[in-house]
Amino acid sequence: MEYQDIIRDWKQQKFKSLYWLEGEEDFFIDQVTSYAEHELLPESERGFNLTVLYGKDTDWSTVINACRRYPMFAERQVVLLKEAQAMRDLLKLETYIDNPLTSTIFVVAHKQGKIDGRSKMAKLIKEKGVLLSTKKLYDNQLPAWVESYVSSRSLAISQKAAILLVDHIGNDLSRIANEIDKLLVNLPAQKKIDEGDIEKYVGISKEYNVFELQNALGQKNSAKVYRIITYFAANPKAAPIQMTLPALYNFFAKVNLIFSVKGGEKEVAAALGVHPFFVKDYMNAARQYGPDGTEKAILLLHHYNLRSIGINDSGVEDGELMKELMYKVMN
Repeated sequence: MEYQDIIRDWKQQKFKSLYWLEGEEDFFIDQVTSYAEHELLPESERGFNLTVLYGKDTDWSTVINACRRYPMFAERQVVLLKEAQAMRDLLKLETYIDNPLTSTIFVVAHKQGKIDGRSKMAKLIKEKGVLLSTKKLYDNQLPAWVESYVSSRSLAISQKAAILLVDHIGNDLSRIANEIDKLLVNLPAQKKIDEGDIEKYVGISKEYNVFELQNALGQKNSAKVYRIITYFAANPKAAPIQMTLPALYNFFAKVNLIFSVKGGEKEVAAALGVHPFFVKDYMNAARQYGPDGTEKAILLLHHYNLRSIGINDSGVEDGELMKELMYKVMN
């Protein structure tokens, strides 16, 4: 079950006695727990029938007593256990999970890990309640997720704008969602978010960013490469060298994989684990550099990454390091 399915069921007044939320992606867990805390009960009932507990500050008996309490002047109560992974005697909740109270909606948020699927507890959760097991999205899934998230708010976003946002923020769904929500406040009447909106409201230049540098370098477009790194040197917060070099290293590492892939763009996208929108850029870079040039770029990026953190370096400015590196990679 996906997190949207749980919230959809709740909106349709379909409830289970237990919701166990676990896994690596905090964002999905936070979406469900936030809805449980702020939307499941009318505001007039929350004072009596909403209990929020934290794993590090509570114990099993307190949690079970809260769950076994009957709602006051209402059909149901909500008990929310946050940070359940920090609760030392968590497994002692088995007795309640085996026989839950139907008038209690018990929501457990167990972040950054899962309980042992072979345990009695795991079997009881699946039998008696709803299990949401979350995973981090792969990089190639992020642009599509952004488009879906924007669409759920009755707007649209261009593919390039979505990629620009993801490229800048990385695999942090909470931050991405926060930036999108800020955009929606500023663009109430607009039907499609474009790169200009990302530049204006998120503060990411649509021309001077790591994504554009990566493309220019892949094309060996030296004029554009030097224009971008000159901008970076003048605006060090826009793309710090310690963030830029690993991104470029990752780009060439994926280019290097192309030489062992058989098939066309579809097969390359699958092998590289990238969004299909990017594939032509990687394939073009493979043609420009060939196996030897790609390997040379990877070795140079590794060497200059060490220099950027002070290893075997005499204190050259980041901007000069980048210029030197770009010249060596493209020649």
